[in-house]
Amino acid sequence: MPIGGAVIVHERLIDDDRRVNAAALLASLKMLIMTAGGFDFTAAECMGWMAQAGFPGMRMKPMTEQSMIVGLK
Repeated sequence: MPIGGAVIVHERLIDDDRRVNAAALLASLKMLIMTAGGFDFTAAECMGWMAQAGFPGMRMKPMTEQSMIVGLK
């Protein structure tokens, strides 16, 4: 991706403490049951993966049931 490009992750994210967002936690449990090794993730985990992939500028915006993370290259 060229410098100045962006990646947007729009997802039902688990809160970082894994205590508040029951819908996201249930979705993660369902994914774990239905797939080998499947899971949902927290904003911190996603942002960590994005940083490793070369996106130094990121921001997270909570939305109604889902959240959005924007990573800028």
